[in-house]
Amino acid sequence: MANARGYLAVQEEFGSFDAYIWRFTDGRALRNSWRALRQIPPQTTESAAMSRDLKGRGFRFVGPTICYSHMQATGMVNDHLTGCYRHREVGR
Repeated sequence: MANARGYLAVQEEFGSFDAYIWRFTDGRALRNSWRALRQIPPQTTESAAMSRDLKGRGFRFVGPTICYSHMQATGMVNDHLTGCYRHREVGR
């Protein structure tokens, strides 16, 4: 329930959850240039900032690793390896 209430509060404050969440990447997708899977970090400074802010708003289960996974899944960060055909395609 805490996350649902937090989500609604964020929507009210920022107009949409989308407008809120993209603030952590300055409104643009971050494009990384990893060559090997072992280079991809489990969290970043952006995901740590997102986690802190969400926790401050009463959200639960939003650690920096979960936040980074969210960023990857929603296209806020391009972590396709440079050898992957999707890396260039997604970066356009």
